[in-house]
Amino acid sequence: MTMTAKDTNVSTQQPIWLQEYIDSPERQAKLYKKTLRILMFSQIFGGAGLGAGVTVGALLAQDMLGTENAAGIPTALFTLGSAGAALLIGRSSQRFGRRAGLAGGFLAGGVGAIGVIMAALTNNIALLFLSLLIYGAGTASNLQARYAGTDLATDKQRATAASMAMVSTTLGAVVAPNLVNTMGEFADSIGVPTLAGPFILSGVAFIMAGLLILFFLRPDPLVVSTAIANAQKNVNTTETETNLKSANINKKGVVVGSVIMILTQFVMAAIMTMTPIHMGHHGHGLQEVGVVIGFHIAAMYLPSPLTGILVDKFGRTTMAVASGATLLASGLVAAFAPVGSMPLLTLALVLLGLGWNFGLISGTALIIDSTHPSVRAKTQGSVDVLFALSGAAGGGISGMVVAHSSYAALSLSGAILSLLLIPVVVWSRKNKS
Repeated sequence: MTMTAKDTNVSTQQPIWLQEYIDSPERQAKLYKKTLRILMFSQIFGGAGLGAGVTVGALLAQDMLGTENAAGIPTALFTLGSAGAALLIGRSSQRFGRRAGLAGGFLAGGVGAIGVIMAALTNNIALLFLSLLIYGAGTASNLQARYAGTDLATDKQRATAASMAMVSTTLGAVVAPNLVNTMGEFADSIGVPTLAGPFILSGVAFIMAGLLILFFLRPDPLVVSTAIANAQKNVNTTETETNLKSANINKKGVVVGSVIMILTQFVMAAIMTMTPIHMGHHGHGLQEVGVVIGFHIAAMYLPSPLTGILVDKFGRTTMAVASGATLLASGLVAAFAPVGSMPLLTLALVLLGLGWNFGLISGTALIIDSTHPSVRAKTQGSVDVLFALSGAAGGGISGMVVAHSSYAALSLSGAILSLLLIPVVVWSRKNKS
């Protein structure tokens, strides 16, 4: 009989292989390292799937719909799809383990990318919107993989572990935007619309990531970590279910971590979504768009190992303040840079990605700190729903703001919103118990 995470929550009789991990810190350490290696390989493919779609999604929608007002719809749709998928991945991971949840999300993302290609071929707007929703499952898995890296980490390794899973996204995510011309030419050569070309790369990459997780993420890290935590907890059987839930979740920590992640995601998605359109208005070509987005995505993921170390060393809330300050700088540079300046626009997008990185890793670490493994995956999935919805809102609103105002106004609004991270941190520190 297959062991699931749910079984470990109620069973006191463990299979022999699982008991060996419970009894052996050496086995736990080896599995932790193996898990990180598998996640790092899968994230290279996952990053490629993410980077390709993000680069041209807005341009494809603009081309098919014939209006800039709808340019934010792709980001809104695949982040909305990511929200629904995050909930499903979190719940299935809690019940069956990380392997089932993450692999299912990546494979669904691959199917969504194929659907986008078919929509472009047939000029079918309804199919495009549906496919972008499904494509969002790949982005949800790409983000939730960071949690899998922390399942067997110690308290002082959590932010670092999350960052190691994220940094591997960099290679694929940076390379993919710079292949938009190549994939466009390939698509054109086989009769597929040029802007749908990068989604060919997305489909292959997401499917490869899913297969890697499905076949090699064994034993499942969440199943093992839940069994270990339950063995160490020695819960009094007379405790009520309410008391157990209270002991399993630090609600204040979850709220603060969630708010940090939600604000940084909203600001990042809003500015990033409209940058390719803004560049197109001022004479920049697809290759230049790919370079800027490539640098942006590199800044989102490449600093992760250093960020993880800083979060573990200086604290979660300290780095959340650093996130707000960096996002503020990004918005100001984007708003006041000369419209044709590639260097300054690149700097703004690098700062945008770096601020997002600080916020995501510090918020992630807070949520992990605040949950017990028996409820962690489900809680993480629920938080990532709000995280994705904030991105959907940011992407959806951004097109309307730029259409009725300007890219500078959008960037300034993002800068102002990022300052809200400071009172959140102040509140969390004043209310420490």
